[in-house]
Amino acid sequence: MSFKTRIGLIGYGKTGKAVANVLSTDPRFELCWIARRTAGGSVKTHPDTAIPIFGVDRHSFEMLFARHPVDAVVDFSSPEAVHAYGEIVRKRKIMLVSAISAYSQSDLAYVSSLGKNTRVMCSPNITLGINFLMTAANLLRKIAPFADVEILEQHFKEKPEVSGTALKIAEKLGLEEEQITSLRLGGIIGEHEVIFGFPHQTVRLVHSSIRREAFGTGAAFALAQLENCAIGFYTFEDLLLQTANNGLPRPSVFGAAN
Repeated sequence: MSFKTRIGLIGYGKTGKAVANVLSTDPRFELCWIARRTAGGSVKTHPDTAIPIFGVDRHSFEMLFARHPVDAVVDFSSPEAVHAYGEIVRKRKIMLVSAISAYSQSDLAYVSSLGKNTRVMCSPNITLGINFLMTAANLLRKIAPFADVEILEQHFKEKPEVSGTALKIAEKLGLEEEQITSLRLGGIIGEHEVIFGFPHQTVRLVHSSIRREAFGTGAAFALAQLENCAIGFYTFEDLLLQTANNGLPRPSVFGAAN
């Protein structure tokens, strides 16, 4: 029987539930438990599975990790959570895939420090498509720095803040926040578009999240890639470029035998 990576999932909102659906059916992983912030330490189970859902606070993570050990943690909760379990991850050398979009600079510095002791991947958006978009947009920006660039992000009506992903794209491309246009419409899960304006032509790079399960497939990709990495702090782009570089043909040597 092949070894399965044991996973703990932190966060059980709409996205966390979709991520749980993906990880619980991926044959490479064993989703051992789900943690969500509730009072009283309640225990439920994920629908259609026997995966326990533990109610935790900042003081109960130590007991959770001791009683239910895992090889990796996937976090879709809140910026505060990592400060509650971070030292446990560091001490036990548990892999961490963090998908929090609203980390402050101090939060991000702390998450980065965990990479001194274990393997950490942190990204404000963990879908494969949006990270490909960012990589492609960055490449085009370097090729044509003279182009006009604007970012359009659309999300569900209840999302109040500017998309963390859009802010990350802007930072990557050297743009100001004023170059981001935000629309809030109905139940749109998430759409990001980077528009490059050239003389006589326009390039549009668009990513649409159709279902929240896209975050689950992204988390699965990150987990699988992180297992092959050395201890350190990585972005999703690092893992994406590593995978792409491994699949690229190597240049032939002039005069070499066939």
